[in-house]
Amino acid sequence: MRLRKLFVVGLSLSLLGIGVPAWSQDDPRSCNDLMSGDTPAYVVCRWMATPEEAAGIADFWLSNDGEHLKEATPIDPILIDCTEAGNECPNDSEGDGQLHDDGDADVEGAEEGGAPECRTGENCFVNPEGLSQTEIQAAEKTADGQAVKTAATAGMRVWVDAELADDWKAGKLAEAAKKVAAIATQQGVVGIRFTTQLGYNNTFETADEMDKFVTEATTTLRNLAPGKKLAAHTVVPVLACGANDACKAEMTKKYPKLDPERIGAWLAKGQIDQLALDSGHLATEYATWKIDAAEAQRNQWIQVRARAWDAYGQVTSEDAGLAAAGSPKLTAEQAGQSITDRVAAPLQADAAEAVTLWSRWQSEQGQVNRLFGEKWAQNATWDQLKKLTSIRPRLATVYDASAPETDVATDLKNLSEVFGQIYLHTA
Repeated sequence: MRLRKLFVVGLSLSLLGIGVPAWSQDDPRSCNDLMSGDTPAYVVCRWMATPEEAAGIADFWLSNDGEHLKEATPIDPILIDCTEAGNECPNDSEGDGQLHDDGDADVEGAEEGGAPECRTGENCFVNPEGLSQTEIQAAEKTADGQAVKTAATAGMRVWVDAELADDWKAGKLAEAAKKVAAIATQQGVVGIRFTTQLGYNNTFETADEMDKFVTEATTTLRNLAPGKKLAAHTVVPVLACGANDACKAEMTKKYPKLDPERIGAWLAKGQIDQLALDSGHLATEYATWKIDAAEAQRNQWIQVRARAWDAYGQVTSEDAGLAAAGSPKLTAEQAGQSITDRVAAPLQADAAEAVTLWSRWQSEQGQVNRLFGEKWAQNATWDQLKKLTSIRPRLATVYDASAPETDVATDLKNLSEVFGQIYLHTA
């Protein structure tokens, strides 16, 4: 999977003329030259296959019109004949004991792709805890519910984006979560992001209070929207310090709630399925220790990879800095370099599985920042992003249907040309 991801990223970046760093001259499989000098000794970077080997693998499977792919068949299953003497087969398993073809109904009376019929003849409805079918149907008719439908129709993987921290503080978590879950049950929604800048803002006074919110919010949402993934967005400033002890001490003191071990536990305990790490602080936070944005980012992803957070859930990178006031004024070459720094680097670090780019946001002063041209006018940065078709599933954006660029349908159609995933903000 990692070889495939890096191979696809490399292909996509070649469309922009962005080169992948050269391999080590000493060891063709080593990629230690991509890491900073203060990389911990226990972190070793090593490619699973050299470019030549990857090309050979691809040639083996794709040559002669995919001859080897067509010849490849599954391994024969091991079958036991229960009628043979000496063979014992359990007879208390679930099911009717009969073989069925693919596509057959799971239960008698159920149609393929549908729900089984109740004894009354109507389709059964499995009610999430505390959420009625009437409430779900009502949510579908709201502006947010219709935006979900439009985004899904455009081919995007949809997350419902909400902020429940303030509601929890006000003692209104149940009511707010119910509203969010009703929207999230719509077809095409994969999950709910229930908070942003968690622990980085001033919503919570202590880390224990923050943990309590995470526990109560995730428990409530899993009951209301079973099967939906849960995500949180935050920042972990100490990770970008790398091995600089002075930096680590200062970041720990400045952001006491953002302890990596505490945040990693949300993934390890299964409370959240996705963790988004913001990169907005990387450009200026570490100047005191002469750590620039590129080094800070490299340090962060090395530390994330070393902690194996991806073994428990998905880790993503989030960036609002590519959008500019009005719209980006970069040339095609400048846009390509910026995309290398903000999109390619996190993915090639093999720690972030996806990158979320804010495509439109408004500052406190009312200035609108865009990743595309105003009213969807042609823009070099947007044109460069549209070339990354091979990694489109790994690119996401945040969208607020209450503040469209033109109209929701047009906006989502244009966004779907770049992004495979979208976080639909709800009030």
